[in-house]
Amino acid sequence: MEKILAESFMNKIKKLFDEQYVKDLFRRKILPHYPAFKDISRVEIKPYKELIWETTYHVVIGFNTYFIKENGEENKIPIFCSAHSDEPRENVYLALKYLWRRHFETPTIDLPDPLFYSEYFNGTFYRGLRGENLLHYIKEKDFATVEEIVVAAAELYAALHALPATTEANFNPINSRIRTVIPGTAMIFKEMDERYQGRYNETLEKLYNFFITSEEKFFATAPRLYLIHGDAHPENIIKTGTGRIGLIDFTDLCLSDFARDLGGFLQQLAYKTIIKAGEKGYADRMQKLFLDSYLAAAGLKMTPDLKARINLYYNWTAVRTATYWFLRHDAKPERGESLLNEVRNNLKL
Repeated sequence: MEKILAESFMNKIKKLFDEQYVKDLFRRKILPHYPAFKDISRVEIKPYKELIWETTYHVVIGFNTYFIKENGEENKIPIFCSAHSDEPRENVYLALKYLWRRHFETPTIDLPDPLFYSEYFNGTFYRGLRGENLLHYIKEKDFATVEEIVVAAAELYAALHALPATTEANFNPINSRIRTVIPGTAMIFKEMDERYQGRYNETLEKLYNFFITSEEKFFATAPRLYLIHGDAHPENIIKTGTGRIGLIDFTDLCLSDFARDLGGFLQQLAYKTIIKAGEKGYADRMQKLFLDSYLAAAGLKMTPDLKARINLYYNWTAVRTATYWFLRHDAKPERGESLLNEVRNNLKL
């Protein structure tokens, strides 16, 4: 009786940290996907994002799952779950299914394999990718590999943006606009106001008014929208083998301006290279390499309009990074303020 009462008050996401529960769940839901295996022997559970409150949660959990063949041989397969108590995650499952149907998995591009969506956990379970992300190679100062991945990433994004942007491909409509993307300006302003007593209110309002007005002006006349990743940065690009890279984290996949992926990736590529490797000059060269490679792969030329849109999303991404530093639990406001000053100088606001 006491156990039943305890479980009734437990946040249900904690079940995914119970190995026996996970093994039973995977035997039912995943084992049938792999007929070469007869059972699951064990599961190693590793949280990558573990934000769990009394009844709500936002998690990304890795499960190193050991499948057993008939001859007793074990094979480790990385399974992941992305789940959020209050935001949709079925869109991740649907987005991955869509990309697989469109044959986005190629001899040079790897994708996670969507396994199932759980309404109970509001989470998508998928087979993950093996390999290290681009940020790892930046930290290691393995610049030859960094350059290889940067070129491949540019080609990957060009291929993604070339896919049909049909209505069914708008898996996260709220994410399509700066005005509505989660967590939203109202929430950001509220939390910043409470944490810093209004110190940054005027600056943030000016910046977001500029971003939203500029984007809406483009969308009012845009001939078409594109399928974009929506969260383009070095940690979502994985080197999976010789001449192969993978793309992960499809929560924000939506229809929008392809310049958003370019501006976001360029900002994060430079920022991470400077912060993690202390290489400002190299960061500038990697930005140029990425952009030149993308334009070549997409068959585009730089125009004043495209440059302005890339800069818009570059600076918006910098502001989002700034508010991350301001609002994280171990806040580093000096980093946030440095980024805000950089954006103000860039935009001359």
